[in-house]
Amino acid sequence: MLRAKRIILGVSGGIAAYKAVELLRLLTKAGADVHVIMTRAAQEFVTPLTFQTLSSNPVHTELFNLIAEREIGHISLAERADLFLIAPATANVIGKIAGGIADDMLTTTVMATKAPVLIAPAMNVNMYTNQIYRDNEHKLRRLGYLFVPPEKGALACGWEGEGKLAAPEAIFEAAVTVLACKNLVGQTILVTAGPTREEIDPVRFISNHSSGKMGYALAQAAARRGARVILVSGPVSLAAPGAVELVRVEGAREMREAVMARVKECSVIIKAAAVADYRPVERNQVKLKKQAGEMTLQLVRNPDILAELGALKEKPFLVGFAAETGNLREFAAKKLQEKNLDMIVANDVSQADAGFNVETNRALLLFKDGRDAECELMTKGELADVILDQIAAGLAGK
Repeated sequence: MLRAKRIILGVSGGIAAYKAVELLRLLTKAGADVHVIMTRAAQEFVTPLTFQTLSSNPVHTELFNLIAEREIGHISLAERADLFLIAPATANVIGKIAGGIADDMLTTTVMATKAPVLIAPAMNVNMYTNQIYRDNEHKLRRLGYLFVPPEKGALACGWEGEGKLAAPEAIFEAAVTVLACKNLVGQTILVTAGPTREEIDPVRFISNHSSGKMGYALAQAAARRGARVILVSGPVSLAAPGAVELVRVEGAREMREAVMARVKECSVIIKAAAVADYRPVERNQVKLKKQAGEMTLQLVRNPDILAELGALKEKPFLVGFAAETGNLREFAAKKLQEKNLDMIVANDVSQADAGFNVETNRALLLFKDGRDAECELMTKGELADVILDQIAAGLAGK
């Protein structure tokens, strides 16, 4: 996700400095090469050794340390950075940057960088609402600096209100979005995700093991790339990705209505949901009681949403999924042709590391023009990026 990206993480003095440790862990786990700069005040809360151990890079604390470095640190760091991230950013540091003051390693490197600068403020609520601070933030926003707004909540000083550092996961997501390739700007992408439920009675239903993780990863990755994203989701336990329009549904017919009502808005539809093929002929209004002997449940076919989309005279770029337990290429190729798809993502859900309810996946991609691509085991987030790269190429070739 962030492989080969060099990120400068600036940590300024505040009790929220401990959260920067978790942020660093998220960045390095995603493959980023992180170089930490700490102000003198930050070192009162967390030691440089903590950041050095987790980043595997020296921590920069002094403006000039030519004994340890062959080049001027703030210039070399500034030139090589893909992103400059400051978290937590105190009112003092933000004020100095806005005023053009460069009197320590952090502010000097910010002044020298041409990389995007992402700032996550953390301070007392009265400081955050002070007009001097508001003017400083407004000035930096006008100059192109980016911000992750603080949260509302209980502050370390005992006050309640805005000023609490955003969660490390939210700051991480903002960093990934800044660095993401923006090759889907102007596109509207609809993603379906998760299972559907077909009710038998008020307490029982027919469903499947889909967790929705693949569809949610696709929605999140598409939003990072600048697309407008509509996520039509069956019942899952996942948090909704930020910056997407979430439409929650239960059954296959409800999912069909949600998709067909929005199809004219979309340039791409990715059908990653595991839609139930059948539903009970009749949904009982009361709980069915256990009786002696066997019970027969009569089922009827659900609408085939993918086939209906493929039959449209003016259809969007259409991507289907095939979850199989054998004959992967054969069944996927048949579905690609029969549903009139531009692309299909096929995976063998019988594999323990690539089926439902896991974080990883491996897939076979088949394309309308006869091409194919094998995707070895990777995270679902990484596979989402591979799929979106192919979609972007397909859109460019239309």
